[in-house]
Amino acid sequence: MNVFGRIGCRIFQTAFRLAMPFLPYREPERLGSVSEIADLLEKKGIKSAMFVTAAGLRKSGLTAPLEDRLAARGIRCTVYDGTRANPTAANVEEARVSYLAGGCECLIAFGGGSSMDCAKALGARTAYPKKPLSKLRGVLRVLRRIPPLIAVPTTAGTGSEVTLAAVITDEVTRHKYTMNDFTLIPRYAVLDPEATYSLPPSLTATTGMDALTHAVEAYIGRSTTRETRRRALYAVKLIFANIRRAYSDGRDREARANMLDAAYNAGIAFSKSYVGYIHAVAHSLGGQYNIPHGLANSVLMPIVLRDYGAKVHKKLHRMGVAAGVASESDTHADGAEKFISAIEELNRTMNIPARLDGIDGGDIPRMARYAAKEANPLYPVPVLRDAKELERYYRLVMSGKENKQ
Repeated sequence: MNVFGRIGCRIFQTAFRLAMPFLPYREPERLGSVSEIADLLEKKGIKSAMFVTAAGLRKSGLTAPLEDRLAARGIRCTVYDGTRANPTAANVEEARVSYLAGGCECLIAFGGGSSMDCAKALGARTAYPKKPLSKLRGVLRVLRRIPPLIAVPTTAGTGSEVTLAAVITDEVTRHKYTMNDFTLIPRYAVLDPEATYSLPPSLTATTGMDALTHAVEAYIGRSTTRETRRRALYAVKLIFANIRRAYSDGRDREARANMLDAAYNAGIAFSKSYVGYIHAVAHSLGGQYNIPHGLANSVLMPIVLRDYGAKVHKKLHRMGVAAGVASESDTHADGAEKFISAIEELNRTMNIPARLDGIDGGDIPRMARYAAKEANPLYPVPVLRDAKELERYYRLVMSGKENKQ
């Protein structure tokens, strides 16, 4: 990146950092069980609620107990289960039709980050009925209050139950874009470990590594606070202590609860301190090829962290100590390498590949431009990269077969 680009990015990031104490960030109220939702809605006088979920999750029967409990209380329930793995603007518009037809008063996002993103975007469209989502993208575009949103994560990774962000895919261009607004933070987050029991090992692994990516990028960036550093280190400690247990035994209640706690704290950390190029590149890969976000983050993380070099050694060393894979007596360089190697070992242990299949080299320049547009100047990354420089990450993450083409 040229000198003028670097200066412009850093000025923008510094302004945001100085403004952070004055921004209206809030945390959701935490609930410990899905069974508490019916009591909450009854207390609030809500008579009609909308579920936003995925077809597979509903088919599994996971939402049925809550649907039955709401019906028993006389609370109407409209269900939209058409959420895709990478939700699109069309998804949101379909859900909006159901929301209006059902006379709904609140939203219950039941699922992973995709269901929560869809519900947040639906809330935004409800608040702005005359504006398409393309006009609400970016930062601080959704200022009106959205309907009450209750987030029930069935994965421990995205942190969407606590964040101000929603990620939507344009089905025409295949470009992912973000909406970042304080009104999108859910009012309630239901951290019920039993809601994650059915998550298969592969998704337990990649969503858990997604939470780790949130903690790492929040910690190594240039807009941290004492609180975000504390939460990021706490999340890293929990993830390294529990992710293998949750992967090996999906009904390990303690491990599942700790992973939810880690994802929640990592979500708060990155909401305030932002993420970086791992996420920007992963978003473009997800938009182009529908690669699951957690998988893309898992594979990209060691590659990008090593590429940052000495700029991040001290902070990665601290994270390695928190994770229990490095010692205080290590040099910063050695501690950083131990931490990165431990991430790679986690990936191997949980059968996450070292590279991604299906990437077409001809798509790389366009994806890199999308990633650069998302990240610069918003993300306070430790080392700035322009679109041309970001192309390197796509080539490094390609499978060996594709690299030979």
